[in-house]
Amino acid sequence: MFDYPFTGFHFLVVFEIFPQVPNDFRFQDVTGLTVDVGLDTYKEGGENRFVHRLPGRNTYSDLVLKRGMTLVSGVTAWCLDSIENFNYQPTNMLISLLNEDHLPVSSWYIANAIPIKYSLSSFNAETNSIVIESMTLRYEYYKTLNLSAAVGAAVGAVADLFGGASASASISVG
Repeated sequence: MFDYPFTGFHFLVVFEIFPQVPNDFRFQDVTGLTVDVGLDTYKEGGENRFVHRLPGRNTYSDLVLKRGMTLVSGVTAWCLDSIENFNYQPTNMLISLLNEDHLPVSSWYIANAIPIKYSLSSFNAETNSIVIESMTLRYEYYKTLNLSAAVGAAVGAVADLFGGASASASISVG
């Protein structure tokens, strides 16, 4: 059996806000799961040939979510309440990449997201296109939750119960 790379078109976005309707989980495009490691430069005394570049703070790009506009949406209401009424309530999110059985193969836990931009696609009487709403969110950080690590931990725990070979893995959020 071959291990093919995962496709990027089957995913789920879950917000930790209420109320939510089924449309709140459906997005056509998610971008911005990017982290850049800042490098701090240190000059060594007496050595002029090079400088040390050591890892510093991580910076995370903005998360952009796009989908067809609907009438009822708890996520849109949260976004517009933040922007229009200056009522910002940070929320956590989970973005999961799903396999053909609709099970998560990898997930990203987004911490303390707030909306910073909301936009709608153009209205044009000459085209027959869906109105796309776009939400740009700023967040503090994300953690990658890999399902294979959880499966490995479960297999290791079962093997330990039966006195077999042990395997270990751990997952932590926070």
